[in-house]
Amino acid sequence: MGIYHTPVLLEESVSALALTRGGVYADVTFGGGGHSREILSRMESDSTLIAMDRDSDALANSPQDKRVILVHNNFRFLNNYVRYHGFEKIDGILADLGVSSHQFDTDMRGFSFRFDSPLDMRMNRLARQTAADIVNSYGQEELSDIFYKYGEVDKSRRVAQLICSNREKKRIESTTELNTLLAPLLPKFAEHKYLAKIYQALRIEVNEEMRALELFLEGTTEILKPGGRLVVITYHSLEDRMVKNFMKSGNTAGKIDKDLYGRFETPFNVLTRKPVIPSEEEIARNTRARSAKLRIAEKI
Repeated sequence: MGIYHTPVLLEESVSALALTRGGVYADVTFGGGGHSREILSRMESDSTLIAMDRDSDALANSPQDKRVILVHNNFRFLNNYVRYHGFEKIDGILADLGVSSHQFDTDMRGFSFRFDSPLDMRMNRLARQTAADIVNSYGQEELSDIFYKYGEVDKSRRVAQLICSNREKKRIESTTELNTLLAPLLPKFAEHKYLAKIYQALRIEVNEEMRALELFLEGTTEILKPGGRLVVITYHSLEDRMVKNFMKSGNTAGKIDKDLYGRFETPFNVLTRKPVIPSEEEIARNTRARSAKLRIAEKI
């Protein structure tokens, strides 16, 4: 297999875990294994890494290392697998929420508008619902809401209307068919940017990414040891806002509760007042890193 994915903010994110002897850590978005391999290179022989991914393609990159426990599932179920493997609490969690280069560059997965491929977009190919199912079955209002909420798409109502009127003539099955019917709406000199937002919105809906992220974050308060680190790399404003709110308050809405004495109660100490972003040199090497933001918190 060629280069599956170039890890983003590698040094910054792995250093943020503050690895300790005998620690148990989780890389819940294994992908190409770049972050995991760096963690393993710094881990002691008595430490453990739980490497998790819902994409079976990613698991083919698994290192042959006795310190690794490989899990093929969504990170929303992290707590279940931590306990299944005999650990009550763990010392650190790393999540890179980006879509891997492999997924974007594989022409039969439907993640990219650059290829003529089936409208699939499932990260777990055992899941039932595809992007084609959404495009062809969701109501016009529902489609409009998805494009606006998950992609911040201008004229989202018009996009939904165009899709619904075209699918009455013929089911929309491929990326090429979707791109062609949307062509009249694409702004000059920004066609790719506009399509990218539409594809992002569909991908998020197909994979229930926002709900999975919410459940994953909520679970970290239970599974991290005091002093354990939560390290998350985000790529768009919706998920970054959720992570920021959660680290600040312990919930994705950002509502901070108070105790009987009026003191704020939060399960985390935020270690990044502002998110860490890639250097200009890293962006030059890997343009897909340009929107990345790293946030770090420590369990109180």
